[in-house]
Amino acid sequence: MKQIHIQEKRQFKKLFKQEDIDNFEDRFKVLEAFLQTEKHFTVDELVQRLEANGWKLDPEFVKETLQLMCRFGFAHKSRFDNGVILYEHRHLGQHHDHMICTKCRKILEFEEEQIEQLQIKIAAAHGFHVLQHKLEIYGICNDCLKERIQLMPLIMAKAGECLLIREIHGGAGAKMRLLTMGLRRGDRIEVITNNGTGQLAIAADLKRYVLGRGLAEKIMVEQDKC
Repeated sequence: MKQIHIQEKRQFKKLFKQEDIDNFEDRFKVLEAFLQTEKHFTVDELVQRLEANGWKLDPEFVKETLQLMCRFGFAHKSRFDNGVILYEHRHLGQHHDHMICTKCRKILEFEEEQIEQLQIKIAAAHGFHVLQHKLEIYGICNDCLKERIQLMPLIMAKAGECLLIREIHGGAGAKMRLLTMGLRRGDRIEVITNNGTGQLAIAADLKRYVLGRGLAEKIMVEQDKC
């Protein structure tokens, strides 16, 4: 990796000077801080790293430099499902995909040659030539799974989770309402949407249901396999 970073710095100097980009010394400081981490980061996080190095640069200047780095192929910009813009290295000749934890927002990078070849094969079967692609897998990371309580109210579940209804709390009215809808203890459900506010959408036995948050809080569920 050290050799790759040396090469990146050389090419950065060559391209930025060739294109006559202004404030080169400060822009090179942005690259230096950028190469100090392999993680995904926001503009603000990079500004903090610069300050830790003793370099105080305007956030707009840092953002503009990152945009130039994306244009010249030194960086890559991603916007995952929460809408936050993150930047990462773009090393030539390398490709990786992402697993994103919907609970702690941790991003795990992985490489799998079989997936790469299968995508090319599928595209070719449809007469399609692949130029670029990205694979994002959303779920719950191992650390968050260890912390997750075994039994929890449905209101805490994330979109995409498969669950088993274990208990229904509340009075007879709530239980009767769920029974009338067709939901009962022992049912396997999948969470379609849960945005943290408003109603939840779930599926059970190929049927869709919309629940208010008050009712969802009374349904106790546990993890199940999809």
